Amino acid sequence: MDWLKEHPEVRTIRVAAADLNGVARGKRIPARFANKVFTEGTRFPFSVMNLDIWGEDIEDSPLVFETGDCDGLLMPTERGFLPMPWLGSPTALLPIWMFHMDGRPYAGDPRQALARVVDRYTAAGLSAVVATELEFFLIDDSGKTLRVPPSPRSGKRRTGGEILSLRALDAFDGFFTALYDACEAMDIPADTAISEAGPGQFEINLMHQADPLKAADDTWLFKMLVKGLARSHGFAASFMAKPYDIWSGNGMHTHFSILDAQGKNIFNDGSPKGSDALRHAVGGCLEALPGSTLIFAPHENSYDRLVPNAHAPTGIGWAYENRTAALRIPASGPAARRIEHRVAGGDVNPYLMIAAILGAALNGIEDKIDPGDPIIGNAYAQGLPQLPATWNMALHAFETSPQIARIFDPELVGNFLMTKRQEIHYMAELSDQEQTELYLDTV
Repeated sequence: MDWLKEHPEVRTIRVAAADLNGVARGKRIPARFANKVFTEGTRFPFSVMNLDIWGEDIEDSPLVFETGDCDGLLMPTERGFLPMPWLGSPTALLPIWMFHMDGRPYAGDPRQALARVVDRYTAAGLSAVVATELEFFLIDDSGKTLRVPPSPRSGKRRTGGEILSLRALDAFDGFFTALYDACEAMDIPADTAISEAGPGQFEINLMHQADPLKAADDTWLFKMLVKGLARSHGFAASFMAKPYDIWSGNGMHTHFSILDAQGKNIFNDGSPKGSDALRHAVGGCLEALPGSTLIFAPHENSYDRLVPNAHAPTGIGWAYENRTAALRIPASGPAARRIEHRVAGGDVNPYLMIAAILGAALNGIEDKIDPGDPIIGNAYAQGLPQLPATWNMALHAFETSPQIARIFDPELVGNFLMTKRQEIHYMAELSDQEQTELYLDTV
């Protein structure tokens, strides 16, 4: 409540939780009721956490008619109240997550799914350090064809990608200045910004966090902030995996290391290659990749990104300092030894993504899984086992994966499968343009 007390001008609050697609679901509440919500929580039907990408109920879900569409209890996360700088009126956001009425965590809540994995680490005397890298496009979607917005500085539109171009960043300097100010106000640790390979494409890194829940919160809030702030500047921002056919798509790379009870990085043995624990974590992540692809590529459009020679991995392999591999061990000092997981698109739910990565890594450490030899050279030319190439293939792999069953609660697995089956069915009725219009703002 401290932030809200310091801002008496706030007249309304939003309470919001992430559903299985990472879409914010919530309510608008007058600020005079903020204390009641903060202390007592609010209620949504359990089914709200399990809507499809259109925001519709899942047909035949037991969460709807079979149980009377009953309510869960949503309580504030550790984050507390936050400003919403993209809105014109003084408004606060209160992130929340779902419990049963008796206080038990609701297993179908993606944030609770990540908390479940964090609890596994705690029980093993370990903790994870996580950072994410988010790619997004700035887009003029006012016409039938997506284009780069005109620069507020020059009025000109860039026609191509400019990798690491200061000119491309400077063209939208007002937007990025406002974005960094907003990140500071929301306690989102935004670090370096660069221009990427696509026209109007940028990447911003979030700093490493010793709390995976905080890292996932930061990522979820950052996506919400970027999309909202872009609209307030007169254009769109999209984390859609592949908004343009001819340009590289949006990825969301995750860096992580694991600490023991004394705070020592268990991936560091003083050598350039890292410890056995690092290799075992890599082995666990590789073994889980087929089953977890549905989490890393959750939408129809996601699979347009996962194609050879498009700066997104397609093969199941790992390497040292090699960006063609699904898992990369970046060059670093020994104390900063870490794994970069490069499969996920920008359209993911960050809670499920981080849970899948950390859960798989812990499986590998517990089972001492050998990852095999690292790749040398172009991973696309190695003849590697491949990730599921289609949405349907990924759904089948997710449903039958023993690794997924070990990481996630059966209720969440079942709900996610029902959601994706419904989306696969109805997405087939949409044209490519209609799919783009749907995904552009939603994911």
